[in-house]
Amino acid sequence: MKKTIFKAIAKLNKVILPSYSKKQLDLSKASKLQMAIIGWRVYVTKNALE
Repeated sequence: MKKTIFKAIAKLNKVILPSYSKKQLDLSKASKLQMAIIGWRVYVTKNALE
């Protein structure tokens, strides 16, 4: 059940949140908000795959 919830959140993230890899964002120049979004997407993706 946990995995299905994270898969749904991952699909929602893909639609709503920006993709910084497509924009070729340099992580050393990212703001704190951008780093928080990247961290959230990594957390959700990791849990969706487990």
